[in-house]
Amino acid sequence: MGLEENLKSLNINEEENKNPNAKEEEEDEGLEEGEIAGEEDDATSLKKDVAEQTHPLEHSWTFWFDNPHAKSKQTTWGSCMRPIYTFSTIEQFWSLYNNIHHPSKLPVRADFHCFKHKIEPKWEDPVCANGGKWTVTFQKGKSDTPWLYTLLALIGEQFEYGDEICGAVVSVRGKQERIALWTKNAANETAQINIGKQWKELLDYNETIGFIFHEDAKLDRDAKNSYTV
Repeated sequence: MGLEENLKSLNINEEENKNPNAKEEEEDEGLEEGEIAGEEDDATSLKKDVAEQTHPLEHSWTFWFDNPHAKSKQTTWGSCMRPIYTFSTIEQFWSLYNNIHHPSKLPVRADFHCFKHKIEPKWEDPVCANGGKWTVTFQKGKSDTPWLYTLLALIGEQFEYGDEICGAVVSVRGKQERIALWTKNAANETAQINIGKQWKELLDYNETIGFIFHEDAKLDRDAKNSYTV
């Protein structure tokens, strides 16, 4: 399924979540005088409706939040990071997304992550340890739509090398916002270049973006890009 079709599907389900009784209301309007709606057993009907409205994702995903108010120079990196919620269906995603702050509303120094379930957004995580990240940068308050498109691409399995992807993080800083896409095997140049090119296309991002190995970033905060697209 292409991105446009996936977005359409996900947006349709967003509307269903906003008004889950719309279908029932339409059916009730068509009743003849004297007819009684909801003759089926309520529990059976509810289970049927839930089953019809649920669209499972290929992977479960977890939102994580790194609270900037709890950070300090003495605090170990990542020690303030907490899992917020794990979702496994399109409906759960929209229920969460529609009720959380988007990047433009997050405080400065906040980091908000969306990673495959059971993968922690840390260099020390075994799945991430040998990986790296692509990063795109936006002016302050301009990353809301790219963040949403990145999330939809992740949960909608839009990447050819999707198994290589760990998750994504949006970081809010004083003058800019950054979105980073974390991957598993930084040495797999073919996969990383493919992911970088696809991501740029999905976001319609025209600037050059770079990929940095986590190992390099650990040793040097100003580590140079290993790959660029």
